[in-house]
Amino acid sequence: MTHGVSLVVLLLCLGLMCPLVNGIFMDKLASKKLCADDNCVYTISLARAEEDYNAPDCRFINIKKGQLIYVYSKLVKEKDSGEFWAGSVYGEQYEDHMGTVGYFPSSLVSEQHVYQEANKTVPTTVRNLRKP
Repeated sequence: MTHGVSLVVLLLCLGLMCPLVNGIFMDKLASKKLCADDNCVYTISLARAEEDYNAPDCRFINIKKGQLIYVYSKLVKEKDSGEFWAGSVYGEQYEDHMGTVGYFPSSLVSEQHVYQEANKTVPTTVRNLRKP
């Protein structure tokens, strides 16, 4: 029994020295984005998905053909990157995804209604936090 306990303690020590999970570096999508306001909280437009899209990582959202999406910002395209918008899905059929904000390719949607122009350029690396 004590031999088994010693083995468990040894395995735990080895596990602490060699973590099982390593951070994954994700490429930056863009350095600037277009928004309707300085904090990118106001809705720019309502878009409809023309195709399904499966998110490749946690920065993106899944969208289904026909689904409505509220658009909050539009990334400014840089050299080899695609053009991505940030938004949240909307619709009764996909309630489990409502409120989730993420990126999706702009080429897969069509804007249905523009609420306000995205005329504010905001850096993607600066977080606009309200001071207490």
